[in-house]
Amino acid sequence: MRASLIQLSVSDAEPAAERRARAAALVRAQQGADLVVLPELWPLGGFAYDAWSDGAEPLDGPTAEVMSAAAKATGAWLHAGSIVERDPDGPVYNTSLLFSPGGDLVHTYRKIHRFGFDSGEAVTMGAGQEIVTAATDFGTLGLATCYDLRFPELFRALLDAGAQLLVVPAAWPERRREHWTLLARARAVEEQAFVLACNTAGTHGGVEQAGHSLVVDPWGKVLAEAGMGEEVLTVEFDPAEVAQARADFPVLRDRLLGIPAPVQR
Repeated sequence: MRASLIQLSVSDAEPAAERRARAAALVRAQQGADLVVLPELWPLGGFAYDAWSDGAEPLDGPTAEVMSAAAKATGAWLHAGSIVERDPDGPVYNTSLLFSPGGDLVHTYRKIHRFGFDSGEAVTMGAGQEIVTAATDFGTLGLATCYDLRFPELFRALLDAGAQLLVVPAAWPERRREHWTLLARARAVEEQAFVLACNTAGTHGGVEQAGHSLVVDPWGKVLAEAGMGEEVLTVEFDPAEVAQARADFPVLRDRLLGIPAPVQR
């Protein structure tokens, strides 16, 4: 399969509407890709806290509209990163959008672990409650977002739900870039899965972004890694390597803790 990670540059100076149009054009340019991935909160900026309330949008809002059309035009699965979702009956959420090659919004994932401790997401956004996977013709995707990388129990739950490819959009800052690449590799090794980690470039909310989007194979090998600036990282790999790695080195069958209870029939 071919995956394209669009490491979009996000700045406070660019209006959201212009960035949506630019991102859609970049998606449409990925003809021949099976999966295209955008970063976290790219319409407004992951650290642009002051813009979230006014810029929040519903699941059928302007970002979903342009991303649906872009997915259909490209004929690829599109993980459109995440938006600030306005829930009319609750708080705002950091919500990822997954579109089918036909342009249908088939899955959403509300970020479970909110970053900020006593500020930012932690105090302004609601926490997601659901583990989300998506079956595709090239394997089962497990959805996570940015700060989620620091919580291995989420990824073990995604593994138990059948995930073979872990897709992680992010707005990860430059000052902790080593953690970004380390944790992406760790999650790949732990779950014996591909990790596709797509970060933002640029500076928003006064926070410089790390860039360095990367694709990691089930053995922890980095297949490709971007630099600091805006870039499209395109990688070809065989999803069947997940099953092969799990068969060649069957570490997962030696689990003793946290094993799901058998289904009662």
